Amino acid sequence: MKLMFASDIHGSLLATERILALFAESEAQWLVLLGDVLNHGPRNALPEGYNPAQVAETLNQYASRIIAVRGNCDSEVDQMLLHFPLTAPWQQVLLKNCRLFLTHGHLYGPDTLPALAAGDVLVYGHTHIPVAEKRGEIYHVNPGSVSIPKGGYPASYGLFDENTFSVIALNDQQVIAQVAINP
Repeated sequence: MKLMFASDIHGSLLATERILALFAESEAQWLVLLGDVLNHGPRNALPEGYNPAQVAETLNQYASRIIAVRGNCDSEVDQMLLHFPLTAPWQQVLLKNCRLFLTHGHLYGPDTLPALAAGDVLVYGHTHIPVAEKRGEIYHVNPGSVSIPKGGYPASYGLFDENTFSVIALNDQQVIAQVAINP
């Protein structure tokens, strides 16, 4: 199974269009949105191309191929614009030998882990900082942010393919971080 991950779009139409173009090229089965889809939130500046209503309309064209979780900037009002569920605080994808626990990162995250088994993967956003590594017996993956990157990193997204998670720079496609999941 091939999955693409995007987090912290924060209403940027430019970032949305870019990630959807890459999604089409990637041949991934699902686009996983890790929260903070439409709104920028009070702590962030407006991202380039801020247009939440158009972001919703654009993402709705892919509704049947989106798995999403709610971020701290997402609301029930946002759900009214979207044709895919966004209000769950977490989702799970079950693979043959492990589980991907999908969350935004403000409720569950590296410092507040849910109950996970050895070899499971915590996939989260929220910090806007890319991560792909094993910590103890749990893998941690954060695709960074497609619109408001932090920590000196470029805008980025994630790709899971052939048991490998890669965090990739949105514009130049350079791999920022990568971790292989042991089957």
